[in-house]
Formats: sequence, C-alpha cells, structure tokens
Amino acid sequence: MEAIRINKYLSEAGVLSRRKADEAIARGEVLVNGKVPEPGTKVSLEDEVTYLGKVVRPVEDKVVLAYYKPIGLICTSAESDPNSIFRKLNYPKRLIYVGRLDQASQGLLLLTNDGELSNQIQKARNGHEKEYVVRVDKPITDEFVSQASKGGLSFEDLGERKTKPCKIIKQGSQSFRIILTEGINREIRRICEYYGYRVTYLKRIRVMNINLGELQSGEYRELTNKEIEELKKSIR
Repeated sequence: MEAIRINKYLSEAGVLSRRKADEAIARGEVLVNGKVPEPGTKVSLEDEVTYLGKVVRPVEDKVVLAYYKPIGLICTSAESDPNSIFRKLNYPKRLIYVGRLDQASQGLLLLTNDGELSNQIQKARNGHEKEYVVRVDKPITDEFVSQASKGGLSFEDLGERKTKPCKIIKQGSQSFRIILTEGINREIRRICEYYGYRVTYLKRIRVMNINLGELQSGEYRELTNKEIEELKKSIR
C-alpha cells in the first residue's frame, strides 16, 4: 500500500467519511504514531493510526449490505443512542451508512465498510438516482406533479442551493413515486410542505441499481458481486 492522506486512509478503513475524518483530526481524536497529525498527513501500513484510542487498519474484506431501515431508527453511529440503526443490526463487521433516512422514514439503506465507495455514491454532483414511494394527507393535483417536478425551490437554511428537477409519477389519489438525484436533507418532506401537503408515509425503494425488493423491515442482505460491480461502474 502506497502512502495516502490520513482522511482517505480512515475512509478506506470504513471508519469515517473523508469529511468526518477531517473533523475528527481537528478535534484530536486521530493519532498517527502517537501524535496528532496535520491535515493532509500521509500514512502507510508501517504507521500506527488510532481513532478514539482504537487501532485502525485497512479493510481487506469489503462488503455492502442492502438494509430495510424500520421507522423509528436513526442514522447515527453513536453507540450510546438506543435508536441507532447499528444498535439493532446484528452484523459482525463495523459498517457505515451511505446517505440517510430520517427517523420517520423507512426503506432501503446501503451499509458498507468500504469508505471510498460510500464517499463516491454520496457525492451530489454525481447525480445518482434514489427512488421513493410517498403518501400525503390529501389528494394530489396535476399542478403539484408538474410544478414540483421542475425543481428550483429554495429554503432559508440551504443558502443559494435549490432543489433539482426530479421525476414524479402519480400512483393514486394521495400517493406517488419520486426519483431524486441529490441529497438535500428531508427534501421530499420539504417539497411537499412547500405545496401544502404533509407526508404520511415515505419509503425508499431504490438506490441506483439496488432495489429494496422482498426485504422486510429490519432485514438485510449482502449485495452480489454483480451488483457491486454495477455500482462501481456508475461512479467511475
């Protein structure tokens, strides 16, 4: 293994994303050979890297899971939170989540120990599709479908960032499918609230080429080699 930047090392080890690694380094939670590293420090297998006192080694056997996140669980790695997805998931390897689902939402969540893969999937500029089934509290109008699909909505806490165009397919009087290509926090709920709707049900059924399929709430499966290869091809 050639020497690489410390944040990339932690990401490839499946411990933290690069951004989270930079934040942990700034807080002094990461040590290289017993010392706090400078941002951009390069490390190799000859170096001892620790995070919160635990030695971090590169991941050899990488895995990606498709997990059906139940309503009520939170996407957090904090072991002290009783509602953390990782407190409920019985899996022998340390994993990180790829993207988030809020506590009131359910459905497909990708989990992996491949930090670089996670980082690439989550980059908004890559335009990766995520598909959801949504129900709202009153009948959906054609005007809502037409206007919401155009994007361009701005919200005070997002600064100059605006929602991108999306695809909305009406399925019933109060339900629709929506395909997004970005990751604004609570984007679907924000869009619906903007047009006067309240979301009563939200389930993610697809991330890129990975479908929720027959998984039941709380269940997971390991992705096949073919699925992982397709994922990697789409982010190159």
